[in-house]
Amino acid sequence: MGKIEYDISDNRSVILDLCVKEDGFEFASTVTNALMEAESELREIEEILIENVETVKKLTPECDKLDYILAATSGAICSIIDIFMVGRPGESPAGDITDRWFEERTKDFAKLCGWNDKDGSTLSSAIKHLEKKFKIPYDQRGAGDAASMIFNLNPRNHHFKSLGHNPTLLGLFFSILDQFSNTSHFISGGELIALEEADGSFELRGNDVPSKLFCAFVNWFEHLISDMSGSSSSKGRGMGIPSPLWSWTNDIIAIKRKLNIPVSEFDKSINELAVQIYKEGYDARFQVAQAIPVFINEMIVRLIYSIRRLVRYFANVKREERSFRPLWKSCEPFSNATVKRMLTVAHGTFCLIDSGDAVIRGFATGAGTFNVTEFCMRLNIVGVGRFAISLYGEINREIKKKTAGEEIYFLRREKVIVEDYISGLKYLSEIYDDALFLTFVDDLKKSGMYRQAFEKTVLLAEKRNVPKEDILRNKSDIDAYFRGGNV
Repeated sequence: MGKIEYDISDNRSVILDLCVKEDGFEFASTVTNALMEAESELREIEEILIENVETVKKLTPECDKLDYILAATSGAICSIIDIFMVGRPGESPAGDITDRWFEERTKDFAKLCGWNDKDGSTLSSAIKHLEKKFKIPYDQRGAGDAASMIFNLNPRNHHFKSLGHNPTLLGLFFSILDQFSNTSHFISGGELIALEEADGSFELRGNDVPSKLFCAFVNWFEHLISDMSGSSSSKGRGMGIPSPLWSWTNDIIAIKRKLNIPVSEFDKSINELAVQIYKEGYDARFQVAQAIPVFINEMIVRLIYSIRRLVRYFANVKREERSFRPLWKSCEPFSNATVKRMLTVAHGTFCLIDSGDAVIRGFATGAGTFNVTEFCMRLNIVGVGRFAISLYGEINREIKKKTAGEEIYFLRREKVIVEDYISGLKYLSEIYDDALFLTFVDDLKKSGMYRQAFEKTVLLAEKRNVPKEDILRNKSDIDAYFRGGNV
């Protein structure tokens, strides 16, 4: 039993266990089996390689200059719409439209809940009906309440400071907690404040815990709808529910207080800033108004992408070869890296121009200082959030692309090694496929067969790479060898 080592390329070698027997050679794992395994491994490498190449292709945007120009143009146009049509609360033409829309939806919902507007179709009447139908214990407005003296609660800020009025998961939690325990929780001055026995007339409906939980959730959600356009006693626009993107300032303080973590001055200042812009009219309705130019930007870019690819498809594909599936695949504006890159450019342009305008307005209204409140009211938070999502997608795709690229590099190197290994195995199989040649021993025993035996020994020696001068090619060479002479 021994080993045979064979150089296949560039200092790489194949080592196989070789057993020498009287009638031939035998590998511990036959060359044929080794070839089958190597070729199977090569096919698997090629399949994985193709998958990774396709992955890199899908993750690579194919935008041309015109795509980038059109995407940036869309972002610039929509930022101008945001500056002049959305602006800031109280001076927003788009905000007026969303206010009226929410008013009508509140009335529609009140009608579904049994509101009869025969005495008048005023918004105040609809809200009052919903407030009575979906009563909660944490609706203190501050006016005439002890809360107005304890933590400056008033009709202009109670929707923001009351955690149950926040349209967040934490707001839902505190709403259910307050309804079960008849309490009210507020955030004021960086403190979490609870009022016990908040409403003596409140009683949560339901006969068991699951039914009470369901009723508590319904009360929370429907009461938010009733407060979307302000309270029943509101004069003018009214104070709606807080913006979901600013309510987190309450959530941070509430969580820290519950976990006995000190609330920093930064947390308090951000929370006070959120209260201040809410009092200026920055509520959920205005947040919807800010979403309008962002949505338009999104739709324009996807439409541009589809139209350009649609035109290209009809220009490059013959009429008889056209079909819906490849048409949709070529212009589908959702799940490909090209349209996502265009959206990143569009939303980035939008945020650049919009934030520049907000900075300028902040300095212009600051009387020598920077007016942070004006800046925050002017800055389109929805646009910033959408741009952040695009940036996250770009980073994620680049990471996946880099990982796939590295794997392609190693797979190609592995493929070369396996191919060299297979070449070596094929060469070995040719060299040691000598069962016919090894029969020369039997041929020599038979009269009349010695000439064929000599030919086999010569061929076998040549396959074993025996030096030419050492090969015994005929009977006289053999006689000379055994007599101690030179061949």
